[in-house]
Amino acid sequence: MLINNLKEYRVKANINQQDFGSCVGVSRQTISLIERGDYSPSVTLAIKIARYFNVNVEDIFIYKEDSNEEG
Repeated sequence: MLINNLKEYRVKANINQQDFGSCVGVSRQTISLIERGDYSPSVTLAIKIARYFNVNVEDIFIYKEDSNEEG
């Protein structure tokens, strides 16, 4: 399960979804999907997002093991 803090970073930076999407090369809809947890970004997009905020990818995107998964 991939959770993220993207909305918190974006709001703190005072940038809307449309403008932020343009900065990282995706649509507003993609940003919305990522923020809701309905879409997992590619590694490349995750890096672009982290670089925009000058943080590590892991500061925005957190992978949590599903306790119901068999491993």
